[in-house]
Amino acid sequence: MLWNKITIMVMALIIPGFLAAEEAISKAKLEGIKEVVEEAIEKKKIPGAVVLVVNHGKTVYKQAFGNKSVTPPIEPMTVDTIFDLASLTKPIATGTSLFKLLEAGKLRLSDKVKLHLPELTSPDWEIITLEHLLTHTSGLPAGNALSDYKEGVSQAIKKINELKLLAPPGERFTYSDIGFIMLGEIVQRISGKPLDQYSREEIFLPLGMNETSYNPSITLKARIAPTQKEKEVMLRGIVHDPRARLLKGVAGHAGLFSSADDLALYANMILNPDNFKGLSAATIRTMTQARAVPNGWRTFSWDCDTAFSSNRGELFPKGSSFGHTGFTGTSIWFDPSSHTAVIFLSNRVHPDGKGDATPVRNKVATIVASALNGKPAPASKQVVPGIEILKRENFARLKGKKVGLVTNHSGRDNSGTSTIDLLKDAPEVKLMALFSPGAVDNRIADSKDEKTGLPLYSLQGGKQKPNSAQLEAIDTIVYDIQDAGCCFHTSITALGLMMDAASEKGMKVLVLDRPNPIGGKYFYGPMPDAGKESSGTFHSLPTRHGLTIGEIAKLFLLERKMSDGRPLGCKLEVVAMENWNRSDLFDASGLEWLYPSPYLRTLAATLLYPGIGLLEITNISVGRGTERPFEWFGAPWMNNLQLALLLNQQNLPGIRFVPFKQTPISNLHANKSCNGLQLFIDDWKTFEPVKTGIAIAWALRKIHPDDWQIEKLDSLLLNKATMEGLIKGRHYSEIEKLWRADLAAYELRRKKILLYPESF
Repeated sequence: MLWNKITIMVMALIIPGFLAAEEAISKAKLEGIKEVVEEAIEKKKIPGAVVLVVNHGKTVYKQAFGNKSVTPPIEPMTVDTIFDLASLTKPIATGTSLFKLLEAGKLRLSDKVKLHLPELTSPDWEIITLEHLLTHTSGLPAGNALSDYKEGVSQAIKKINELKLLAPPGERFTYSDIGFIMLGEIVQRISGKPLDQYSREEIFLPLGMNETSYNPSITLKARIAPTQKEKEVMLRGIVHDPRARLLKGVAGHAGLFSSADDLALYANMILNPDNFKGLSAATIRTMTQARAVPNGWRTFSWDCDTAFSSNRGELFPKGSSFGHTGFTGTSIWFDPSSHTAVIFLSNRVHPDGKGDATPVRNKVATIVASALNGKPAPASKQVVPGIEILKRENFARLKGKKVGLVTNHSGRDNSGTSTIDLLKDAPEVKLMALFSPGAVDNRIADSKDEKTGLPLYSLQGGKQKPNSAQLEAIDTIVYDIQDAGCCFHTSITALGLMMDAASEKGMKVLVLDRPNPIGGKYFYGPMPDAGKESSGTFHSLPTRHGLTIGEIAKLFLLERKMSDGRPLGCKLEVVAMENWNRSDLFDASGLEWLYPSPYLRTLAATLLYPGIGLLEITNISVGRGTERPFEWFGAPWMNNLQLALLLNQQNLPGIRFVPFKQTPISNLHANKSCNGLQLFIDDWKTFEPVKTGIAIAWALRKIHPDDWQIEKLDSLLLNKATMEGLIKGRHYSEIEKLWRADLAAYELRRKKILLYPESF
């Protein structure tokens, strides 16, 4: 025994990961799988099953149970049995093929579906994108008439064009076979190859998945698990799904056959991506990132946390783990944090369609999660924003107060109820007036709120702070707006204006804190020269400030002065969040995405904003008037091919530049064809938005010294040394060095007001 322990210790020293692999999972606990699967077989819920568990790149459990055929002659289940995967086809064949084409630059996720299927002429298809189909939020119903498929997929799409949507795109999650049937056809049209051929040649064979295919060879029939009878013939090697059968066995939603060992190869690509096979690490990260959908979370193709997530079990974490099920009784679930995949394969529809694999799949996943390090996988914690804390306290901090509320569309609780409605109905709280830096889709002027009848005052466009008349009946200001993490975002100006005004009257300011969507760990960029702060850059902050809005309020109270030179005199209170980790981006919060402003529609755009937003003040379109503002920039005069080549040669961390021409329909260069660059963030954690923005400025100055109006950049930078460096064409790496002293001083200032620890 002692010798075994010494051997393990020595091996751990000389072989990286040896100890982790040996101790990452309890094989003794995995033996509990046998009991729950055999119980399901005994109760005739399934005829048999194959269970395989992958952990840290190795198969740590593989076992066959029961029979694959229970009609004479009875055939025992074997570990090499091949199964009809049913809806596992969606992510494994169709979704993966689509992302393979994305890697090749053949499509964008934001593409309108009708771009690739022009026969879709209904007005509804002017809006629906590939993203909608991948997340089942297109509004399409779950299925349509089988007769629509009798003449093939092309005719079926014409029938789909006539369907009435269940809801506007993006407003409802409805798991839909139709959407993936269309995606399968899109793969064929873009690649020029049928889905079965493309997926086999580009994905399965490179991964070594030699027994994964549509319409499996007759030579494999003896190893295939049968499903149900169709016209008195037991289906075996013929797809169970009736629509897929009508489409000759090849469809985007069903039709794939595979074995446990082949799926283990696919699982290892997802958990330990090899850039020379299958998909790249960056692509897998994008494909498997959790995204909010109505009443749940999905990824592009995979399930995270919806009514279809029973195969996650009870212990794998919500949000960070993902998987999928198949109607025939198949499933796979991934937990990237523990490098684990649970593969459960059964033919529960055999022989009469009455089986039910849902409970046993759940139990198997729970056992596997409990075996990890001898304890359950850690559950993720949802961030609790300030408004939720205030609600939990029954608004006690505002009892008896006359409140002026500073908010916009982002001020709402986790259920979607606006902060306006919450304070309007709060006990012993009198909501007197509303203040806002901007409405959801347009600029606002002083007016009356239609719903509440309350006066609504605008803080937009660098307007002066509220006057005495607007604050006359108010004794407390409440602030609830989602910030963007960038010093020139209007939310910071709004906060500063209100704190200045409240200080003059000695009022209380209550800030309801929210996550910094681009993280609170890193800060970077130039700061305004002394005395040059403006409404656009309201205080001495670096471009990416690394603070929450509550922390910024504390910094204002500590550093800002009133007009007479005295320190701010308002009584500040911040309702701090719970469970927020400074190093996390918004996607780790567990909260529904609330875009900070109408043009920062995605987290990617918000992360790009501190860099790309700098360009907006010049004669370059940053994508306003296009589908993806701040994820693209361009101008009619731009040499986008030369610019992309120069920028990609810089190997900037976490980002790629792809030449892409488009025509904004509004704002700068409206209705003009613009040569531009699409921006793709490969690694969210290493990407540096301000460094990227300054590098783009350097490249523009180098390639377009006469066309680009660089002088306008100073109205946001407000930093003489940085502007002079850019005008003179100094390399961005040299310009960054100019900020070191200011950033070191800012770090000391910042430490005084942090509400949340540097590590969590």
